[in-house]
Amino acid sequence: MFKNKFKTALGVFIWCIGSTVYAQNFKVVLDAGHGAHDFGATRGNYVEKRIVLDVALKVGELLKKDKTIDVVYTRKTDVFLELRERTDIANREKADIFVSIHANAVANAPSASGTETYVMGRSKNASNLEVAKKENAVITLEDDYQTKYAGYDPSRPESLIGLTLMQEQYVLQSIDLASKVQTRFTNDAERRNRGVKQDLFLVLHGAFMPSILIELGFLSNSEEGAYLNSEEGKNELALCIAKAILDYKRQHHSASDEIESKPKKQEPVVAKVEPKKVDTVQEKVVPVAQTSSVDASKPEKVTAAGVTFKVQIAASGNNIGLQPSNFKGLDKISVMKEGTLYKYFYNETTDYEHARKALEVAKNKGYNSAFLVAYKNGKKISIQQAINN
Repeated sequence: MFKNKFKTALGVFIWCIGSTVYAQNFKVVLDAGHGAHDFGATRGNYVEKRIVLDVALKVGELLKKDKTIDVVYTRKTDVFLELRERTDIANREKADIFVSIHANAVANAPSASGTETYVMGRSKNASNLEVAKKENAVITLEDDYQTKYAGYDPSRPESLIGLTLMQEQYVLQSIDLASKVQTRFTNDAERRNRGVKQDLFLVLHGAFMPSILIELGFLSNSEEGAYLNSEEGKNELALCIAKAILDYKRQHHSASDEIESKPKKQEPVVAKVEPKKVDTVQEKVVPVAQTSSVDASKPEKVTAAGVTFKVQIAASGNNIGLQPSNFKGLDKISVMKEGTLYKYFYNETTDYEHARKALEVAKNKGYNSAFLVAYKNGKKISIQQAINN
């Protein structure tokens, strides 16, 4: 009798802990780049450190309207922060995402314009490399930076490869968040979409969560510089970022309250990595031997008509063969192409619990950053929508 009561009490206790964890707010760390004697990009009266601080504060105020979101700023005033301290703040706060906001400028291309969002990764693209060099050069303003960042040369971002790349396990979620930001910029603010890109940014390097670096536009472009410096432009871009964060939270964490706005356009845009042209989405599934599939001995419970779940395990610029040997022994692999980015999925099911078990299998195989995605009648929807459907 006592044993049964103990088991019941223990079960309730564990359930309460689980409920508390699930109920925890979604924490966003907003990082306004540069500050104080580090002005960032400047063109006339257009100063990066001021513009990005204004935008970050506006994003935070919008997000605070959702009571399930906690907002933390790396800076709220014109102060200088070392790059390492910015991600240290995010790590100490145990943030769910880290968003660093910047503005761009180039010397010899006054017509350059548009938004781009970066995630941590390796790229041989020359323009990406120059952006990384510019942002990473901030460390030279720090005291004793040679000792703090031993082995790193800001003029050679590739030297960062020798350090521990903590962002590797979060690259899929980072790309997803970056894509949502770019889509909002394109659809809602009608800005030129320069794409989602990868390079070795020191400010993203030490973050233990999905992290992105946003370039709002070019101060070196007179028209775009004026837009970025205007209240209208800053309000519009802040709203895009806030709504993209809500889009991401809705898919990966929990439902969010809507931020009221009047978007200019509603047509969906497929966010892209690097290329300007978006290819038609194509999908293929190759059946292979059952080597590591989820136990399917029990019939699946259909969640809702037309809804299916998959486990996204990887994203790559390379078209990889779907045999299990290329995916740590996992079978039932499918691939979907968006732009030049190939997204790889494990398993497909109409049962949410079955999908969660598949996610555990993928993580146990070493895909630590794997996550669930849902589709209804072939269209991607959030997990929350799929469950409540």
